[in-house]
Parts: sequence; C-alpha cells; structure tokens
Amino acid sequence: MAELTYDWVAGKPKTVPMDQLPPKVYEKDGLRIIDLTKVIDPSTESRRCNLWRFNTGGDVPDFHTNVDIGSHLGTHCECPYHHDNNWPSVAELPLSQFMGRGIYQMLDLPQDHQITGADLEAAIGDRIQPGDTVILDSPHQIPPFTSLTGGPTDHRLQVGADCAQWLADHKVQCVGFGDGVAIEGDVANVKPFHDILMAQNCTFLEVLQNLDQLKSDTFFISYTPMPIIGLDSCPVRVYAIEGLPGFTR
Repeated sequence: MAELTYDWVAGKPKTVPMDQLPPKVYEKDGLRIIDLTKVIDPSTESRRCNLWRFNTGGDVPDFHTNVDIGSHLGTHCECPYHHDNNWPSVAELPLSQFMGRGIYQMLDLPQDHQITGADLEAAIGDRIQPGDTVILDSPHQIPPFTSLTGGPTDHRLQVGADCAQWLADHKVQCVGFGDGVAIEGDVANVKPFHDILMAQNCTFLEVLQNLDQLKSDTFFISYTPMPIIGLDSCPVRVYAIEGLPGFTR
C-alpha cells in the first residue's frame, strides 16, 4: 500500500464563479425563501478569510479544512459582547434571539442624512412590534467593506443615538443593514448607536444582500451564529421566508 501523505493546500484552495452558485430565491411548499447573505469568496474578500484544506491520511483518506477568519466576515451577526466585556457573547444568547418577525424599510432620505427617530416613526411606526428584526436600507449604496468606504462616493445614510433610542424604546430584537446605511462612520455616532441597543441585548446584522428580491416588507427571518463562548460576532447565513402564517403585517 502506498504511503499516505498529510498534504496541506494553503490559503484559498477553490474559487467558483458567482453565476454558478445556487439561486438566491427559492419556492418550496408554497413559501418563498430569499437568501439575504453576502457570499464570501476567499480569493477576493477584503477581510480575513483563509482556508487550509488537507488530506487526513487515515485508513479512509478524506479532506478537512482549517478555517482562519475574522468574526466580522461577510454577513455577520454582532452580539453585545462586541461593545462591552460584561455583555453576552454569541453562545450566551438564546436561539430565539436569532429568528422571528422581520420588517424591511427602504429609507428615501437625502445623501449623508443621519437617521432620526422621527424618520423611523414616519417610516415604520405603524407596523413595528417588540421583538422585530428591523432591516434598514437606502438608495445611496456602495459595496460594503471595500476601498469605497468613507470615500468621495460614499453617501450612505448614517446612524446615531437618536434612531438607536427609538429602536430601543420599541424593543427591537435585531437591526439589519443593507448597502445604503453606514454602520462604520463617525465614532461619535456609531458608538452610542451600538451601546444603546446592545445594552438591551439587541444584535446587528451587517451587511445584508438581495434585499431587492423581497416581495413583502414583512416576513419570517432566521440567522444563526455558531454558539462559541467568548465570540463577539459570527458570520451567518440569513434567510427570509415570505408567506409564513403569523409573519405578515
């Protein structure tokens, strides 16, 4: 029998054209399912993402992969531990935190505008419920986590303390963002936005894609991070299900 080797293939062992990946919208059992997740390609990703694929070399040789990634890679769920050592990490939050009623709002506001509580009241005040996951977007979009961030073409809407307090007062469970809302702008605005909401165990979804495929602004949403103690954030697979009874306006 030939000697088996422990064959490491370092870095980024495989790439697949985006147009060969599975579709983003599915129909199943009368329901419509939309994948809201940014696909991560290690060969082009701007944040830390490396794979080491190797043959185990055992009696039944197969392949394993060591994964070296940052906790804020791709579409990720930020948990309260992200902003305070005394707040819960991913594993300390219940599974129910990561699913429930989602509502989506495209905010038609001027470039660079800081979202206020009054803006949210006008847009979603008549339909928001405690425990909702609220997803915000605007037409002023740029690709997230790229060299365009903070550049001359970056005119996304901004978050701050005022809109955070409104969301906290309405007891939202999670806030998600499309490419048209900045969550890494001026620290004087970003820090209180995180602190106000995360103090009540609100999580964040940064950044969602395929929101234009939603046909309904109200749906069931699920996004489950790995339950690792001490993890502040985790990449997630986020999906919306439209037409599920009880998860409509």
